[in-house]
Amino acid sequence: MKQNFYLRSALSVILLMHSVASIFSGDVNDFGRLYLDTIGFKPFGLYLAWAVKLIHLFSVFLIWSDRFVKIVSISNLFIMVLGIYFVHWKNGWYVVGGGSNGIEFNVLLICCFLQLIFTKYPYRNRENRSW
Repeated sequence: MKQNFYLRSALSVILLMHSVASIFSGDVNDFGRLYLDTIGFKPFGLYLAWAVKLIHLFSVFLIWSDRFVKIVSISNLFIMVLGIYFVHWKNGWYVVGGGSNGIEFNVLLICCFLQLIFTKYPYRNRENRSW
């Protein structure tokens, strides 16, 4: 994990905190039942919410183990784009300051995952590949 060390570290912390905090607080269940179900995902809202949180959680370990980094990045990029569309777009740009719950943080995360996708990884051997 020599390439993009600081970027991967920051993304790992963000994904870890975003997943673990909502899992232990029960917010993931509320998001699934009280939000996703009400915007048309019923009866799958709860399952989608858990899928998102588990993808975030497993992404941390895959990023740190330097495995499937591109697949992890594409998966999280997809989640971030859907998050903008379904949750954050209506709140504008700003997360804090000029507004709240906006898209600015998701845009930054999307750019970070794009950097991981388009980074060329040297392949020393088949076992140490970052797909």
